[in-house]
Amino acid sequence: MMLNFNDTIILENERAALRPITLADSVYLLPFASNEPEIWAFSLVSPAGEKNMATYITNAVNNRAAHKDYSFIVYDKLHYAYAGSTRFYNIDVAAKSLMLGYTWYGKAYQRTGLNRHCKFLLLQYCFESLLVERVEFRADANNHKSIAAMVAIGCVKEGLLRSDSVKADGKRRDSVVLSILKTEWEQTVKVNLINMLSASTKGY
Repeated sequence: MMLNFNDTIILENERAALRPITLADSVYLLPFASNEPEIWAFSLVSPAGEKNMATYITNAVNNRAAHKDYSFIVYDKLHYAYAGSTRFYNIDVAAKSLMLGYTWYGKAYQRTGLNRHCKFLLLQYCFESLLVERVEFRADANNHKSIAAMVAIGCVKEGLLRSDSVKADGKRRDSVVLSILKTEWEQTVKVNLINMLSASTKGY
C-alpha cells in the first residue's frame, strides 16, 4: 500500500468526479456553509459559516501537504455542480488500512445516488490501486441515516466506541465502527454495488 500525497488523484465515472480539494474550491463550497449549516449536525468538525469553511478547506490542503490525510471535492455530473467533500484519513501503511469519512453533501445531492457512486470509486481505488486490506468507517451512533447507508453498500458493523470523541458543538459522542475487508470487496461488495448503480441508472 502506498498513497502518494503528491499525486493528483482523480476518480471518475458517468455520475461523479472526485479530485483533490484546493483553496480555490471555497467558491464552490461556501454556499453550503452559509445556507445549509444543518448538514454538519453529526460532524466532528463543522465548516458551517464562511470563516469555518475557509478554515476547513485550508486545513484539508495543509493536511495533504503534511501527508496526514487526502481530501476530495465531489462534482455531480448529473447536476453539473460541486456537491460536497470526502477524504481518506488515519492511513496506516504497515497495516494496509485507512479510514474513509468526513463525507458530506449539500441537501440537494443527498439520497440521489451520488454517494453510492462516490463510495464505489473510492473503494475501488482503495482495494485495487492502493491494495489496502481494510477500509474503516465511523459514524455518530445517532446518525441512523448515515449508518443505514453504509450498511446498504456492504459495510459490516463491528461495534460501538463509547464517548470516544468530541463533536463540533462540544458534546461527546458514541461512534459506530464499520468496515469492509478486501476479501469482502472481491467476493460480494463490488458486484453488489455495481448492481445497485446499474439499477439506479435504469430508474429502479
